[in-house]
Amino acid sequence: MATEHDLIAQARAWLAEDPDPETRDELSALLQANTDDALDEIADRFSGTLQFGTAGLRGELGAGPMRMNRVVVIRAAAGLAAYLRKHQREGQRQGRAQALVVIGYDARYKSADFARDTAAVMVGAGFRAAVLPRPLPTPVLAFAIRHLGAVAGVEVTASHNPPRDNGYKVYLGDGSQIVPPADAEIAAEIAAIRSLEDVPRPDGGWETLDDDVLEAYLARTDAVLTPGSPRNARVVYTPLHGVGRETLAAAFARAGFPAPAVVPEQAEPDPAFPTVAFPNPEEPGAMDLAFATARKVAPDIIIANDPDADRCAVAVPTITNPTAPTDAASWRVLRGDEVGALLATHLVHKRARGAFATTIVSSSLLSRIAADAGLPYAETLTGFKWLARVDGLRYAYEEALGYCVDPEGVRDKDGITAALLVAELTSELKEQGRTLGDLLDDIAVAHGLHATDQLSVRVKDLSLIGTAMKRLREQPPTQLAGLAVTSAEDLSRGTETLPPTDGLRYRLAGKGAVRAARVVVRPSGTEPKLKGYLEVVVDVPAADALTPARATADTVLAALKGDLSVAAGIQSAETAAAGA
Repeated sequence: MATEHDLIAQARAWLAEDPDPETRDELSALLQANTDDALDEIADRFSGTLQFGTAGLRGELGAGPMRMNRVVVIRAAAGLAAYLRKHQREGQRQGRAQALVVIGYDARYKSADFARDTAAVMVGAGFRAAVLPRPLPTPVLAFAIRHLGAVAGVEVTASHNPPRDNGYKVYLGDGSQIVPPADAEIAAEIAAIRSLEDVPRPDGGWETLDDDVLEAYLARTDAVLTPGSPRNARVVYTPLHGVGRETLAAAFARAGFPAPAVVPEQAEPDPAFPTVAFPNPEEPGAMDLAFATARKVAPDIIIANDPDADRCAVAVPTITNPTAPTDAASWRVLRGDEVGALLATHLVHKRARGAFATTIVSSSLLSRIAADAGLPYAETLTGFKWLARVDGLRYAYEEALGYCVDPEGVRDKDGITAALLVAELTSELKEQGRTLGDLLDDIAVAHGLHATDQLSVRVKDLSLIGTAMKRLREQPPTQLAGLAVTSAEDLSRGTETLPPTDGLRYRLAGKGAVRAARVVVRPSGTEPKLKGYLEVVVDVPAADALTPARATADTVLAALKGDLSVAAGIQSAETAAAGA
């Protein structure tokens, strides 16, 4: 453990090379305070370095190697540049071609600064660098990499994390996010950098792109829709203070949909995200203002993007009395697995060909939809960095509201094209006098009710997650929710089809109307959370059996959540409240 003298020396060395006056002032104030609390804060910031996780870096803004700041970003960019130089083609190494790195950014604090620093490092390392013209959705950056023939791309974003966070997402030339061993190789190059003085950073030399790339992306969005399909869905839309509004509005206008009614309080980019506790449509309360807007304008559906617009949430009305006043309508946010099944069914109807894919924590329903349609199916670890690499991919989704509906255009999740496809499906059903809820019923009758839920525990002390995983490994449950555990897999050992990952998977036997159940437990890759992904499959012999099937599923899921909490020795706020 570092001594107080060592910590102060590290902090002063950091100050000497930090190019950002804000973080210099912040760290200087901590050093000058010289209190126990200030020293504890310095110790936390200098306790290690941010490590590459889900396709790059993500963390809280602030001074020090355990925070996101210009020093960390410059080092990350230099490490990426060194990695790219080693992997360039022979012709590029000999100078016959200058490779391009394209850089995008969202509207979070420091995002524009981090993008400029990355461009400067890339130019200093001998690459061409092009920066998107303004804060734009992450899918535009993923598209631009392939469209411009870049060798790599960087998106500065923390997606749906809290306002105090930012991140650094790295893509390679195929337009997909990095996976092992690239992340470890880049991390090694970062670690080899001795000082920022060793990193050339010119004041210019990079290109700021115009709107041509955005126009090309928008032209491509039309490809996800069927020519001549209905386009009459009325939508309430929220970008959750992010960067999605202008791009989504332009895509809807090109496609001929009615202009979405935008939630006014959340329409403009704002890095403070003032109206939500967490800018994630999955979080309780995040969609309340969208519901309020919907009660005024009575749309067919609500669509939300997360702040960098690579995810798409959908809410549907639950009111059953058509004569009730509009402002009495209630709304339900569909689970990612529900939207995933709806889009898959829609694509099958559109005669899509190619592989359908999802992750080990998503519902198994997609495998049944694909099998019924005679399509290849694949299952990967969590994250689109894995899904994007499925051979012959046509459609992929993950339960965390991510959908890839045009992998040839954007080899990543894309909340804009997913929204278009949801609006098209809603329009087609509307012409038939039906809704998304009606189609979900049809899917349940055809394949069984696949009900999913999550146990999500946010912690301040990260060691609690490791303790919970250790407990589950050493004392694996033999039954959950009264269902026998038929297999317990430690995914850290890998499987025949999956590389190793920190996770546990339990398969449970059926009983009565319950056909089967499954639980996957893993630490979140982007947030301080332990997550349990729960699924129960209930037989639905006919449409009139849907109501009791849903009641059964709800009961089993609640029991799974409670029993898993006990087995892990950790409680979410929800399970704690239930036990009070």
